[in-house]
Amino acid sequence: MTINPVLIKSSFAVVEPHGTDVTAHFYQHLFEHNPGVRPLFAEHLDAQQDRLWGALGALVTHLEDTETLVGILRDLGARHARYGALPEHFPAVGASLLATLRHFAGEEAWTAEVEASWTAVYGVIAGTMTEALTAAQSHS
Repeated sequence: MTINPVLIKSSFAVVEPHGTDVTAHFYQHLFEHNPGVRPLFAEHLDAQQDRLWGALGALVTHLEDTETLVGILRDLGARHARYGALPEHFPAVGASLLATLRHFAGEEAWTAEVEASWTAVYGVIAGTMTEALTAAQSHS
């Protein structure tokens, strides 16, 4: 699978007008399908939803700026280590992210090519964050 920046940016543009409804749906999906991760999060998710929405926007904006993107992802991975996240949480997060993007993009915008590209992007996100998370956990 390869990352197609045009597909990522155009599909995110379709989702973007929904704002933090996207992240609210993401967390609902994540907790519904993976209730064991719920204790890792604060009771009220408003601030977390805003941070996730900001991070998604930053990732899409810097998609073709590898140095900036990797820096963002390493920082996120290190922070998630402090929250108690584990590498085995990343597949569940990825499944919920893709399901959420698919939901808000709609059938016309969410093609097999778009899904493959987002899957590839999430592979980079999860891999980079996992490396940073693991490194941070080994230093604590």
